[in-house]
Amino acid sequence: MAHAKHKLTSAELKAKAPGKYADGGGLWFHRRPDGGAQWFLRYTIFARRHEMGLGSFPDVTLKAARDEAHKWRAVVRDGKDAIKERERQRREDERNMHILRDIAEDAFESRKAELKGDGTAGRWFSPLELHVLPKLGKMPVTQIDQRDIRDTLAPIWHTKASTAQKAMDRLRICFRHAAALGLDVDLQATDKAKALLGKQRHKVQNIPALHWQDVPSFYQSLDGGSLTELALRLLILTAVRSRPLRFMRLDQIDGDVWTIPAEMMKGRKDATSDFRVPLSREAMQVIEQASAFARDGFLFPSVRKGVISDATMSRMMERRGMAERPHGFRSSFRDWVAETTNTPHEVAETCLGHVSGGAVERAYRRTDFLEQRRALMERWADSISATSHPDRKVVHI
Repeated sequence: MAHAKHKLTSAELKAKAPGKYADGGGLWFHRRPDGGAQWFLRYTIFARRHEMGLGSFPDVTLKAARDEAHKWRAVVRDGKDAIKERERQRREDERNMHILRDIAEDAFESRKAELKGDGTAGRWFSPLELHVLPKLGKMPVTQIDQRDIRDTLAPIWHTKASTAQKAMDRLRICFRHAAALGLDVDLQATDKAKALLGKQRHKVQNIPALHWQDVPSFYQSLDGGSLTELALRLLILTAVRSRPLRFMRLDQIDGDVWTIPAEMMKGRKDATSDFRVPLSREAMQVIEQASAFARDGFLFPSVRKGVISDATMSRMMERRGMAERPHGFRSSFRDWVAETTNTPHEVAETCLGHVSGGAVERAYRRTDFLEQRRALMERWADSISATSHPDRKVVHI
């Protein structure tokens, strides 16, 4: 590709009429009918002619366009297609930019062993995935500052305070991870962002719970036989959290005992064994009805794939105009135990899957109070499933 004498001058470019003008050496100036203009390099390789855009005028000056044309002509002389080579370089540059998404995923992988179930539930990563990465995920982590973080989290800083705080905490970990990789990041960026966002107005509220005296009438109203109603009934009867119930499998049931895998039990990080749940006669009847819906071993499958979602039972209660939520039935049960029974504290807490007592005390305690819990859960089932509400009385456990 011969390099002819430069034909264009900077002074004449602005006045050029619509058309294409050669500067020489394959560099062309194109003035469009709409008044805009751009540069392109015309070259031939492998017997095919190509036109490679070099940017718009006047953002790219005549001198800059000539420099770019010189660079890419050299690439063509080496037997490479300039357009494909530029695309390859861009992809390589993106890989070397250390964008936030890559850093976040690497940080997550490094911490999986510390998370329950190796983080398979996605709770560690979801605040980043939902609220940070859509806006900042493609930015080089070294270029992210406190203003970027503030603008990203400001929409949820007060309305979803807990989620926003989790997202900020995860970001802080990502920045520390990037620093450990040798990247020049501002480790104070998250603290500066919090200063810009200000103190959160929102106060964390406890999940609304139905008063234990109102549980029987609600339980007995769940008589439609739907999968969601059966799930709610079993949730109330067992006082477990929704996640282990949603993922309940038929092979976890042995007689009248349901064994929940240790990784499904929240708040039991020092527990290495599974958790046994005694099933009342009423609970066994609910399980028998739900068995007709079982699929792939799961007692409460979703319509399409997997198991019912965390919101399925909540939406049913919402449709009934209730402010209470499924998780609140654990509180309802605990209040019933406290107000109507003389159950020892450690037995009541074990019913909820809580770890009570100090490490030494737990080391010497070799029981999960299964028989005492069995009697208590049977009484609870009787109190909420009876046709008429039983008289209040103190139950001695």
